[in-house]
Amino acid sequence: MNRYLKLVHMEIHRFRYILASLMVVTMVCQFSSFILTIKGTLSIKAEKGLGYVGMGIPEILTFPWVIIKTKEWFILPILLSITVLVLYTLLIWYRDWFGRSTFIYRLLMLPSKRWLLYVSKLTAIIMFVFSMIAFQLVLLVGENMIFKAMVPAELRTDSTFAEAISMNDALKMLLPTQFEQFIYYYGSGIVAVMVIFTAVLLERSYRRIGVLYAIAYFAGCVVSAVYPVSFLRMDEYWYSNEIYGMQLGVCLLVAVISGWLGFWLLRKKITV
Repeated sequence: MNRYLKLVHMEIHRFRYILASLMVVTMVCQFSSFILTIKGTLSIKAEKGLGYVGMGIPEILTFPWVIIKTKEWFILPILLSITVLVLYTLLIWYRDWFGRSTFIYRLLMLPSKRWLLYVSKLTAIIMFVFSMIAFQLVLLVGENMIFKAMVPAELRTDSTFAEAISMNDALKMLLPTQFEQFIYYYGSGIVAVMVIFTAVLLERSYRRIGVLYAIAYFAGCVVSAVYPVSFLRMDEYWYSNEIYGMQLGVCLLVAVISGWLGFWLLRKKITV
């Protein structure tokens, strides 16, 4: 357990500056657009009268309305963060192989089980994702406080966070309000990371022919996870909860196969 925690700490330490940069970019984009939108709306109301309605401006302002008006500046940093994390899911392995003095060989020679490398990198990616989610929740709390501080009481009405999240497609996917959706979205994401990890290890194990193995494996997993579910949705015989259960079952099967194959490749095929 101690070696596992050290490996996780190492991965987090290596990504800390990128993660902090993503948080800063997200905060600046959201806060600046949020504040400018409120200031612009209040200036228009001050010029034309507090009861002015027009140009898409309601008589009473709400927190969800401001979220709608600034949705592009919420979506862009979220998409940027997702893109960086997806790319790092690949680089988290390759930086060890192509880094200084091929660091992967030093990791493989550690007196611990090799599968700990796989699990520690997976844990690090999951922690990065949930760190960004927690940070987004903190930003929403701060934005709601800014809204209440800037907008006079007679011009605003209070709303719930669920209402605000429902007004933004990116936030709805990032922060699903239903537990089943949360499990499905983030469970599928974790499985996708495991599939990418195993595809990378296939390529590293077999090199040139390994590229074909990796592509075939990734494509096979995608088809296995998507095609049966799409076929079942076209059949009105199945209930939605039954389809949901089958989706979880397929994802769990793909995760088990990816984990087992990744552990086997690390133990048997990748040599120092």
